[in-house]
Amino acid sequence: MGRRGINAKPKRAPGEGSLPGPHPWESPSLSRAERVITFIETLPVTAGPLAGTLLKLRPWQKRFVRSIYRADKAGARLVRTAVLSVARKNGKTQLASCLALAHLVGPEAESRGEVYSVACTRFQAGRVFNEMVAIITATPWLSERINIIRFRKELEDEVTGSIFAVLAADVAPVHGLSPSFVCYDELAQAPSRALYDALGTALGARSPPLMVVISTQAANDTAPMSELIDYGLRCQRGELIDPHFHLTHYSAPPDADPWSLKTWRMANPALNDFRSLEDVRRLAKQAQRMPSAEVSFRNFILNQRIETMEHFVAPSLWKSCMGPSPQLKGRRCWGGLDLGATRDLTALMLVFGDDTGGFDTLCRIWLPGDLQEAEDRDRVPYGLWARQGHLLTFAGRKSTDPKAVALEIARLHGQFHLEALAYDRWRISDLQRELDDIGCDVKLVEFGMGFKDMAPAVDLVEGLIVERKLRHDGNPALAMAVTAAKVEVDPAGNRKLSKRKATGRIDPLVALTMAVGISTTKVEPAPSYQFFVVG
Repeated sequence: MGRRGINAKPKRAPGEGSLPGPHPWESPSLSRAERVITFIETLPVTAGPLAGTLLKLRPWQKRFVRSIYRADKAGARLVRTAVLSVARKNGKTQLASCLALAHLVGPEAESRGEVYSVACTRFQAGRVFNEMVAIITATPWLSERINIIRFRKELEDEVTGSIFAVLAADVAPVHGLSPSFVCYDELAQAPSRALYDALGTALGARSPPLMVVISTQAANDTAPMSELIDYGLRCQRGELIDPHFHLTHYSAPPDADPWSLKTWRMANPALNDFRSLEDVRRLAKQAQRMPSAEVSFRNFILNQRIETMEHFVAPSLWKSCMGPSPQLKGRRCWGGLDLGATRDLTALMLVFGDDTGGFDTLCRIWLPGDLQEAEDRDRVPYGLWARQGHLLTFAGRKSTDPKAVALEIARLHGQFHLEALAYDRWRISDLQRELDDIGCDVKLVEFGMGFKDMAPAVDLVEGLIVERKLRHDGNPALAMAVTAAKVEVDPAGNRKLSKRKATGRIDPLVALTMAVGISTTKVEPAPSYQFFVVG
């Protein structure tokens, strides 16, 4: 195992030392499944109002455990692969942690066993490790017996020589592993089935090994999680016979009323227990008003197999935010800039804050090249929008003119004084050079297009639209972007705008989201300067 970390206990040979006991789960009158259940119920609750009390498995959890650890007449466990598909926040991490401990130090432990927690990212897989550590440190005999190596997210059982480690699909090397127990968390979000297949092959070195997959549904039929669920359902229907595979599946049917309490219970066995009913009601209320939120609600709360990319905002909701142009002079404002290339729109969006936490918008949207060609390509009336003053062009140019954009930024900055201008890194050096040439010292702040920067900004923009606090003048190019946009959801439920999946050009919405996002960020004041208005 290499270095064992600061304050590690002296290492003992496997089998050295005695176990405290007798343990309740060691009673010869218990079945194999009952031993696991009894072991889990000797472990402490580590967080929440019940912290310090002992865990109490719910009937639905006991049914799952009994299904996994059912044994033949000789006492050997039959199941090799077990799948629990259930909605988010139904105690998956805690159950996975307890099962891992059962195989590390409990009734399922074996000499020099290898126990692994697996997920798409090391951070996600580490959640099981963190829960196990909390249980261990709150249990004296476990704390004495298990050595915790935090910086590697590993555990060592000092008695049997067994280990626990965290694996992630993005970095995990699995060659040479010989797992006795694997818990794969949120397989639905795995980028490929490579790690799952590699671990499945590695399990063949043990007898009897066990892989437990605990996850919500995947977005499509070809995902590994979908294939496992479909296989399990065929087994349940009697189309296949496989005593080594078990599926427990909590999901709402596609045709069920998504806003019904009865439907929620189908996918959430812990609803109104340790799964908050009030939280589900809140999410349902949002989902009824926002298409993108409805998709996430169906996937994560109803555990339905549904594509997690959907339209961002309904056209009617965006239209309800339109109003007359207000007084903008003297109000704090922030900007967002999405520079295009040869076919893309270039969008400069300004947002002006008010005393209620809302914003008014100001658009500058350009399109390079021949407008008729662009109309034929995108099926959008760019020529009409240009004649109406909603769309600007770069005269005689087939690509974006950074100088024209810089001049407009300088003019607006002189008129309103931007607090900051958020930008994507694409071609920003060309724009910076043009701004420097005309002496415009607007504060430029880089804004990433990934989940880290986009997720909070997307949430804020969506909330403002729902509350009618993001007001606009009806610019059709911006409306096209809003209604064409789709959002992409990561395993943690964070969302970002997706140009790849959009049904049209969404550059103005990206710029608007950047502008709103930068308004919540503390920006150092720009240096003083002598500034002149261009034009």
